[in-house]
Amino acid sequence: MEANRVEVLTCSICLDLLKDPVSLLCGHNYCKACIEGFWDSGEENIYRCPQCRQTFTPRPLLQKNTVLAELVEQLKETGAVDLCYAGPEDVACDVCTGRKLRALKSCLMCLVSYCEQHIQPHLEAPAFRRHRLIHPSKQLQEIICPQHDEEKKMFCRNDQQVICHLCAEDQHKDHHIVSATAERREREKEVDQSRGRIQRRIQKREEELKLLQQEEEHITISADKAVKDSQKTLNKLIQKLQRMISDEKQQIRSQQQREMVRVRGLQQQLKQEITELKKKDAELQQLSLIDSHTVFLQNLSSLSEVSEDTLSSSSHAPPQVCYEEVAAAVSASRARLQDLLRDTWSNISLMLAPEPKTRDEFLRYSVDITMDPNTAHAELKLSEGRRKVTDMGKDQAPPHDPARFTDYPQVLSKGTLTGRCYWEVEWTGYTGEVAVSYKDISRSGRECSFGRNHQSWSLSCNNSGCSFKHNRVTTEVSGAPSSTVGVYLDHPAGLLSFYSVSDTMTLLHRVQTSFTQPLHAGVYVGSTCEFLKLKH
Repeated sequence: MEANRVEVLTCSICLDLLKDPVSLLCGHNYCKACIEGFWDSGEENIYRCPQCRQTFTPRPLLQKNTVLAELVEQLKETGAVDLCYAGPEDVACDVCTGRKLRALKSCLMCLVSYCEQHIQPHLEAPAFRRHRLIHPSKQLQEIICPQHDEEKKMFCRNDQQVICHLCAEDQHKDHHIVSATAERREREKEVDQSRGRIQRRIQKREEELKLLQQEEEHITISADKAVKDSQKTLNKLIQKLQRMISDEKQQIRSQQQREMVRVRGLQQQLKQEITELKKKDAELQQLSLIDSHTVFLQNLSSLSEVSEDTLSSSSHAPPQVCYEEVAAAVSASRARLQDLLRDTWSNISLMLAPEPKTRDEFLRYSVDITMDPNTAHAELKLSEGRRKVTDMGKDQAPPHDPARFTDYPQVLSKGTLTGRCYWEVEWTGYTGEVAVSYKDISRSGRECSFGRNHQSWSLSCNNSGCSFKHNRVTTEVSGAPSSTVGVYLDHPAGLLSFYSVSDTMTLLHRVQTSFTQPLHAGVYVGSTCEFLKLKH
């Protein structure tokens, strides 16, 4: 048998398979290194067998046992070694010494576990025939009653305990006692049901996990695309501004060059005129110094007259282009651009803001909703402010309108919903249904009911619970609703959430989708529904 082979091929010193096996004259086998180490660490000139204590004189010359070496290699190749030794999770043989083998059976009478070798007396000797063998167990002590040393085969349903038959006749007398086997059969049914529920929950959670993973991927892709598109757009804007700055700079410099040429030309003319005038002034001064009247008059007549002023006063006017006005215009454009960017950035920040958590945060997005009487079913009556609607149970004879619902007591809001919006609906009666819908939802037939088409999303509430509907698929919603339902819509993000509103806000259901059109709020009226007027 494999167990016997393993034990024979095991070194009793290192308790492992023989390595470089050698045999002593007494017949016991050891690893060469183990027996030499044993002798080297013992008394000088005394060489004994560790098992039978036989003494050898002089020290034996050890030779490799090739037969045992081949058997060890064969055992390693078959993998039988790993199958025989007890691992951390296995039940070990209680009889084995040294490295223990794996137990083959456990005895309820002996409360001992045996390997394949040590179980043989139980299988062969008549004295052990009444011993009950079971699969190896680490819990033998728990199977036996500590008070009566009897196997626990009974179950007390009163005390929910496994007991022996003597306990059933003593402490548990008059209790509801069944066999442990029968109780297990019953409990296994419960276990199977629990496993079924757990597996269904696992499946549901795995589906939710898959959706969240898809949502994560979608978020990453969308964010990357938004960053790329925004960067591209901003780069184009920056390039355009840079081109405008360059063009404006070039125009200003060109105008500057023209004005500089004009001014420098005028400067040259003025310098020439000043030179001529100074020369004429010097001549006149010399003339005034002459004492002779005759000479004075003769020389005066020979002098030329001063030329007329050739430069008009307009020539000295400031340049037609006022650079201060250009700077002021640019500054005004900058202010308008800053205002535009601030408003745009505020809207972007609002779009990227996380979903609100508290009611005060939700109220920041509250919208004032009134109902469109042209869409109201004929049996519905709207209040004067068109916030409250009641099912009157009979035709109210409204004027014909193709936008009116004809088969279900429904009504849509007057205005459309885009961006981030929050509103609350209070319902009374046996049921209330809060919805959002595209305007082009059908107005008649079974498909016009909120949630029975791909154009609407609805949360139906009654006293026993809630359910969510979309495109003819109904999802049961856990959690009891209050009489007030809050609806939060983030249209650009495709997020729709329904909350039970009381002292706190409890999320009932959330939808992540993609809205392709503006939405309208809607209600399916069981008795009355009212869109509450909220304060920011």
